[in-house]
Amino acid sequence: MIAIVDYRAGNLTSVRLAFETVGAPARVVSTPDEVRACDRIVFPGVGAAGAAMANLRALGLADVLRERVEAGVPFLGICLGTQILFGSSEEDGGTECLGLLPGRVAKFRPASPADKVPHMGWNQVAFARPHPLFEGIRDGADFYFVHSYHPVPADPADVLATTSYAGVEFASAVGRGNLAAAQFHPEKSGRDGLRMLSNFAAWDGRAA
Repeated sequence: MIAIVDYRAGNLTSVRLAFETVGAPARVVSTPDEVRACDRIVFPGVGAAGAAMANLRALGLADVLRERVEAGVPFLGICLGTQILFGSSEEDGGTECLGLLPGRVAKFRPASPADKVPHMGWNQVAFARPHPLFEGIRDGADFYFVHSYHPVPADPADVLATTSYAGVEFASAVGRGNLAAAQFHPEKSGRDGLRMLSNFAAWDGRAA
């Protein structure tokens, strides 16, 4: 069973329905025991880093997410759920995050007024290296983005894919071991997004 983490914000229903579309059982969970009972974890995300981390701590979920990732459970972060995996975010005046990946999250600061923030819409994703989540998806496929901040991994080996926007080539997918995450929204990205979710439902947590 796939756990979709409810931290009092997020696009929970659309993610659950997307997994149902590919025949993967998933349920929305909000307690540590429910997270521990599932064999895969998805952290979907909309909203702000500060509120998300405050809610995770209040619900007792921050520690259990670290625990399950360290135990080797396959984990997928989506959008804000990608950003909070890093050590810190510039959002909300500076937010301490989960620290599961070394690095930080920075705000887009476009030099051209033509580059609007948030970055919203379809954009190409270039794969930096093969990964089971991308099986059957062509390099350079378009995925749907909505975000004002982007990951800045400290270790280039954690970058799974990149995308260019507002003069920045940023990490649009990251991963290490059994942990993977996408800055874009696979649940809103048509056939390729559904293929990625289907791949996650079958993934054993090994990177290759």
